[in-house]
Amino acid sequence: MTKLRVLSGMQPSGQLTLGNYIGALKNYVKLQHTHDCYFMVVDLHAVTVPQEPAALKEQSEAVTALYLAAGLDSQAATVFLQSTVRAHAELGWLMTTLTYMGELERMTQFKDKSAGKDSVGAGLFTYPSLMAADILLYNADLVPVGDDQKQHLELTRDLAHRFNQRLGDTFKIPQGYIPEVGARIMSLDDASKKMSKSSPNAGSYIAMLDTPDVIRKKISRAVTDSGREVKFDPQNKPEVSNLMSIYSQCADKSIADIEAQYEGQGYGPFKKDLAEAVVATLEPIQTRYHEIRQSGELYDVLRQGQERAEAQADKMVRIVKEKMGFVIL
Repeated sequence: MTKLRVLSGMQPSGQLTLGNYIGALKNYVKLQHTHDCYFMVVDLHAVTVPQEPAALKEQSEAVTALYLAAGLDSQAATVFLQSTVRAHAELGWLMTTLTYMGELERMTQFKDKSAGKDSVGAGLFTYPSLMAADILLYNADLVPVGDDQKQHLELTRDLAHRFNQRLGDTFKIPQGYIPEVGARIMSLDDASKKMSKSSPNAGSYIAMLDTPDVIRKKISRAVTDSGREVKFDPQNKPEVSNLMSIYSQCADKSIADIEAQYEGQGYGPFKKDLAEAVVATLEPIQTRYHEIRQSGELYDVLRQGQERAEAQADKMVRIVKEKMGFVIL
């Protein structure tokens, strides 16, 4: 039986957070054993806003190393840097020529990121067309997406339909994928916002490479609701409910068990144990991460991933160009 193909990626802008791990990376690790997986570090997307060259290089390596340290196996999944597969840029341009201005102007992410700015790069505007190319290059069946990317996936589906109708069946129409297991992890200082590595307040997120003492300090300072009851009630107690979600994922305990364990104890003991659960989750990953960075294996994995990704991507670009009427030599 042919495995369904999964395509996903993360930007190397800022440090990966505990939210990235729980919401995405843990599921990547599970999917690699049951699906045909392509996991990118989307460095071309990162440069839609200005980046310091040295920081971009460091973060691209760091994110790849964290993929592997979290449990991705380069033999089971294709792990690669987007920019090393030139077909992404090439199909990205071709998809841009199929995309209407009105479609890009309606993208809420563009509106949010450009709001109040005097000048906005064209790359930020056309970013969804490149994302469409990322997905369509590999004929992905499933694309894990959060709420902030659903609109981009719909555009990808529209572009695939448009191309297929004009020039014949070429692209598979991808489906969004939301794993059953996982949680949407919110900010430690405002549970109405997703935990984000781009937040200017470092206390609002736990980075995957934060030291144990930093983790303990951030959790001890995490905003809690009024009262003392450790109860899961996202509507009335969103801050504590968010912390309970983190605890549930890191300690592999049900919400009901957590409520029973801390009944009548208040937030102090709960936060202390939560911090230790997060430390226990991240410490083995951090140890493996440092081994990877020191061993030199990272570039071997990336070269292998590039080769496997190129074999699929170059083939698709050739098909697309032939159908569009380009001369193929």
